[in-house]
Amino acid sequence: MTLAWRHLPRTLHLETSSPRIRKKCPLSVGAFWTSVTKRSLHTKPRMPPCDFTPERYQSLAYDRVLEIHKQHLSPVLVSYFSEPLLLHQGHMEWLFDYEGNRYLDFFSGIVTVGVGHCHPKVNALAQKQLGRLWHTSGFFFHPSIHEYAEKLSALFPEPLKVIFFMNSGSEANDLAMLMARAHSNNTDIISFRGAYHGCSPNTLNLSNIVSFKTKLPLGIGCQSTMCPDVFRGPWGGSHCRDSPVQTIRKCSCAPDCCQAKDQYIEQFKDTLNTSVAKSIAGFFAEPIQGVNGFVQYPKGFLKEAFELVRERGGVCIADEVQTGFGRLGSHFWGFQTHGVLPDIVSMAKGIANGFPMAAVVTSPEIAKSLAKSVLHFSTFGGNPMACAIGSAVLEVIKEENLQKNSQEVGTYMLLKLAKLRDEFEIVGDVRGKGLMIGIEMVKDKMSRQPLPREEVNQIHEDCKRMGLLIGRGGIFSQTFRIAPPMCITKPEVDFAVEVFRSALIQHMERRAK
Repeated sequence: MTLAWRHLPRTLHLETSSPRIRKKCPLSVGAFWTSVTKRSLHTKPRMPPCDFTPERYQSLAYDRVLEIHKQHLSPVLVSYFSEPLLLHQGHMEWLFDYEGNRYLDFFSGIVTVGVGHCHPKVNALAQKQLGRLWHTSGFFFHPSIHEYAEKLSALFPEPLKVIFFMNSGSEANDLAMLMARAHSNNTDIISFRGAYHGCSPNTLNLSNIVSFKTKLPLGIGCQSTMCPDVFRGPWGGSHCRDSPVQTIRKCSCAPDCCQAKDQYIEQFKDTLNTSVAKSIAGFFAEPIQGVNGFVQYPKGFLKEAFELVRERGGVCIADEVQTGFGRLGSHFWGFQTHGVLPDIVSMAKGIANGFPMAAVVTSPEIAKSLAKSVLHFSTFGGNPMACAIGSAVLEVIKEENLQKNSQEVGTYMLLKLAKLRDEFEIVGDVRGKGLMIGIEMVKDKMSRQPLPREEVNQIHEDCKRMGLLIGRGGIFSQTFRIAPPMCITKPEVDFAVEVFRSALIQHMERRAK
């Protein structure tokens, strides 16, 4: 990528929709944005300016990095792109590679960097704590954990006021499974097909994507149920989702009625009646499925499912690892968008903007059930560094109105992407809420069959070449996942959508040949 932003002759300050900072924009003649149709189809869309210059890369040579990776790192680790991207530095919504090339980050380290890479306030408070106290373990008190616990618990309704800290989403969901079983004295736990809840031996049983399944014997008592996917599933219509964008499928439902939801509830009842014991331990659900491509359920489904689970003696667990901390815009937590109150909530990723941290929040009653069953302990959970950073993240979300920005900029992006769905036959679905958006690629809209992986790979590579980093998801890796830091602006969305449209046009040209 050309580093034109490094050589701007003059700059002026231009107010954007973001409440956080003023962006420097180049002084230019004529319109800043040029339609793809008015230029050569292979001209890179013009990247918005950035007022940050990265340090010069002075570490390992690229070839040496590849060699070390091959020799010493897990062979399971796979990178995006035919030439893996070697990143060097980050600043807010921007990433820089070892050659100084700049990229707009629309995946946030797998939906993790919520307030921006190396946010100045988060950095400052982390450095302050770094010079004071790193680690104590749970045997000793330190104020950071108590200050953060008070701030975090204030964001939950009663009775969700007891917090357990750990280090990763897998660890959090592992503990949530143990809590459910300890409290209910039952074993069976239900999760959706397409769900991802972690990669520990126990949570692998909850994760229902073939890549995470193994023929090795792991935990017991996990049962999958049909995912109520209103785009790819057997039922779906034009009013199902809590999103500015609905599916292309049509239905005759009244606005306050959803036949698809009713059909999926019948499938859930069938699982309860045929595949688990009469009394169960619990039900895990992501408010929006993450790894499966940001799949949304019909409105009202989780509320009815939670009632059915509780009738069987189970508890309801909301996995907020990807959906929490204001990313969905309308609410701080994903479960709130469904009008439900879970018994246990797990969280990680955005909780500390990329620093290893996770938590489980539950009621005093369930916490006591766990304490009677087992001595749960985490050496590093709730350490001073993690809690100081977690506190800083909550402060930034509030001070910079990032939840509101997620709502406004996310809705703006969803509506722009919906126009691409209407324009291109291979864009089957655009869905999501706030800054959690999925774009599902298909062979054609009629069949809804997934676009072959190699074709999706080409589009993905073209986006990277033009300076846009997006994620992948779906059982067939057919869905692009868009989840940028919550500090992004509408001009940056314009650039991203223009890049994606250019990549689609280039792909259609390849097909035509």
